[in-house]
Amino acid sequence: MALPSFTTGRLRLRPRTLADTEPCFAMDREPDVVRYIDGPWEDPAAHRAFIEDRTRGPYPEGLGYWTILRREDEAFLGWVLLIPLDAKGPETEIGWRLRPAVWGLGYATEAATPLLRHGLVTLGLGEIIAETDAENRASRRVAEKLGLVLTSTRRTTTRRWALYRITRSAAP
Repeated sequence: MALPSFTTGRLRLRPRTLADTEPCFAMDREPDVVRYIDGPWEDPAAHRAFIEDRTRGPYPEGLGYWTILRREDEAFLGWVLLIPLDAKGPETEIGWRLRPAVWGLGYATEAATPLLRHGLVTLGLGEIIAETDAENRASRRVAEKLGLVLTSTRRTTTRRWALYRITRSAAP
């Protein structure tokens, strides 16, 4: 089963492909985009390989990454994901990353809403989580607007994480 595409009032979401590597790489290099996310951001070759590995998967049927495009001009705005947590699982996570030029305009919430519905209703997942750096207030607000509920926090050597959850019974 190929990943579905979604259309919202302002956005078009299509499955991410390797052709999206350069826009994703450029977005990650914009100031503050990966401030709250650990990854191989300082090594360009490793960074590109990370993007490509995440694009290819493999993921369980119906899960993956979607590219977010503005409907009016097809501009690349970022991506949303619905994949096993950290690409390993067992939990399924929802996540988002957008270009700073469109932060604060509601695009992350708008893009993630059909993915939540897809995961909880179409795929029948019992639960979806979102894990974000506890200091990332904007990302935490997106999770809350989507109806996810803060259930715990944990500390690693580099960060304090906030874990949000939503169950099928609370599907949007």
